Amino acid sequence: MIRIKKLLLLFISAAFVFSCTTEDVDKRDTGKSANLKLTGSSGADLLSDMVFTSMNIEIVYADGNRPTSEAIDIFQNFLESRVYKPDGIKINLRSVQPSGLSPFTEDDLKAVEEETRTLYNVGDEIAVWIYFADGEKEEESDDLVTLGTAFRNTSIIIYEKTIKDFASRNGAPPRAIIEASTLNHEFGHLFGLVDLGIDPVSDHEDPEKEGHCDTDGCLMRASIEFGSGVVNGITGGGVPELDDACIQDLQSIGGK
Repeated sequence: MIRIKKLLLLFISAAFVFSCTTEDVDKRDTGKSANLKLTGSSGADLLSDMVFTSMNIEIVYADGNRPTSEAIDIFQNFLESRVYKPDGIKINLRSVQPSGLSPFTEDDLKAVEEETRTLYNVGDEIAVWIYFADGEKEEESDDLVTLGTAFRNTSIIIYEKTIKDFASRNGAPPRAIIEASTLNHEFGHLFGLVDLGIDPVSDHEDPEKEGHCDTDGCLMRASIEFGSGVVNGITGGGVPELDDACIQDLQSIGGK
């Protein structure tokens, strides 16, 4: 999750769960329950074409909180640079009525997903649900602001109201850059980064921030602090990239 302490990223730990069989049968994990597992447990399915050859991403946004087209384009390019899906990656956007649940608790996230999610794994297509919320996360501390949360294996919530409020401050990055950074970071957690479903090729998990990379400037870094009107780590005003260690982790389970 990307948290801003003035931009601080945090995440909920997860375990990697495999389902296996000794018989030569269809290994596709489909049906509603297949999309309601632990964060990071479907990294290989999201990255490779061994089981699922296409991806269908359902972006649901509360009225008035549609993400920018620029952010969606950056996000799609990020996915296409990392996953093997020969039958394509589809991103569909639609609006819903505001939930009125802000500030969101973990139970609220699940309730919104239950109410608004319509796509689940089917056949050789894996489905992902992303919700752009009309509110903010319930925080544990006054100096933390959460931008996004990856809370299941194919589920992400983006706190769009928080992003818009933050982007309106003097010296803040453009809203599209914050949105894209948040989307890419949270999807990195769905992939299983860092040590959240992928056994790291090298030791690069931040010992103080579980689930995050310890390399300065990496997309999966836990904290990006404001300094001199720009966010450290957003080089040249752009979205941070994955470092070599994170890319090697993705490649180890079938990614590019």
